[in-house]
Amino acid sequence: MDVDSQPTMDETILVGDDLMMGPPSPVVPPEIASHVLQGVDLCDGILRNLFLCLQINDIEPFCQDELALYKQCAERRDKEIRKRLQDSEFKLGSSMPLDEAKGRASQLEAEVTSLERRLILASGVEGIEGFRQRWSLHGRLTDSKNRLQFLKQGIDGRKKDKKMRDQILDVAIVAFAIYPGIGVTAMPARNT
Repeated sequence: MDVDSQPTMDETILVGDDLMMGPPSPVVPPEIASHVLQGVDLCDGILRNLFLCLQINDIEPFCQDELALYKQCAERRDKEIRKRLQDSEFKLGSSMPLDEAKGRASQLEAEVTSLERRLILASGVEGIEGFRQRWSLHGRLTDSKNRLQFLKQGIDGRKKDKKMRDQILDVAIVAFAIYPGIGVTAMPARNT
């Protein structure tokens, strides 16, 4: 493999705080964790190597490769997990009983409201601790809003599908009334 064809790393010294440049890792609800996390590289081996390097060398400038590898792996992992969370919420919204889906939507709305309030309170905390709280809460708030949006899209899609099935059934009823002998022996019952 040609070394020149490899992407080059910037000549910047990374520190632990550089891992907080993007959004924080998403929080995965326990009820869908097994499905969402299945087959995802959690970067635990790379993180273990980073901690080992920091333990041996005691300072970050001597662990640049490990920091860069973990940062890249974590960004890939978080992107995949967010996509899977959104897909799972959409599927739940379109497949679970409507009352349960609406209950889940209400629960997510309450979570969003709580996170918004906590973010407002965290705006009064100064220094690095305030930054970390706001960074974490903002990431969780954004992820929760996205999950809620995809859950509602799944619920709305179900309603549109039901409406379309009802319209097709209405057309079929009219067709059978006009042409009673078209050869269909059984007609599905309408769910109301």
